[in-house]
Amino acid sequence: MNFRSNDAELFFQVIGRGPELIFLHPFPSSHEFWLQVAQLLMEEYRCVMPDLRGLGQSQPGDGPATMPKHAEDLECLCRHLGVGKAVFIGCSIGGYVLFEFWRRHRERFNGLVLADTKSPADTETERANRLKLADRAENEGPSAVVETMLPKLLAESTQRNRPDIVSAARQTMARSTAKGLAANLRGMAEREDSTATLTGITVPTLVIGGQEDVPSPRAELERLTKGIHGAELRLIDHAGHFAAFEQPDAFARALRLFLHSNAR
Repeated sequence: MNFRSNDAELFFQVIGRGPELIFLHPFPSSHEFWLQVAQLLMEEYRCVMPDLRGLGQSQPGDGPATMPKHAEDLECLCRHLGVGKAVFIGCSIGGYVLFEFWRRHRERFNGLVLADTKSPADTETERANRLKLADRAENEGPSAVVETMLPKLLAESTQRNRPDIVSAARQTMARSTAKGLAANLRGMAEREDSTATLTGITVPTLVIGGQEDVPSPRAELERLTKGIHGAELRLIDHAGHFAAFEQPDAFARALRLFLHSNAR
């Protein structure tokens, strides 16, 4: 299904029925990242999974895909579906978007799940690396981004023992265009630091991530947990930055426990 948000036509999928859970996938993946988790929760929850602008089947629009643009897209999706309040779940860039969405629309939150993400803005080195990769995407095509990033996104144990997961993860990235990937890399490079936002988050919050996550290691997840009053931390074994994709059963169990305890 599709909806319009300003300068872009965006794709989303909905499965299940019940209270809404809205899932925001990581870069450079698509809504398919969440399908296994959603299938485990669909008997109790209505799972809404958009493709972020420029990723999957969603158009990039014009210019960088900034966090304010993504947040406005999310608000348009809520209005399109008639969602009043929901639990929002964001992995990696999905978390960056939810920090911005909280600053703009905190009244929409029943709960918050931050998966394999972090609050600081990019360092100068990280920013420069993103911009170089954006240029490579435009000059060499999407595979330059996918093959550069894939080893950093999956746990070393997954890469060693689960070629099926490696192949499936690559497939979730396959739909994105060079323009869309570059737009998101440039948007992430200019995102603001969200660390000061943490103390103002007042809804039940779960911080969750893979034990082997390299881009958002345990120390980053612990900082998030300490920064948000009452937040819970859960770590998943044998998983990296794509923890929900690598270990969907464990991720869904942790999410269901959190939801049953805090956000029904």
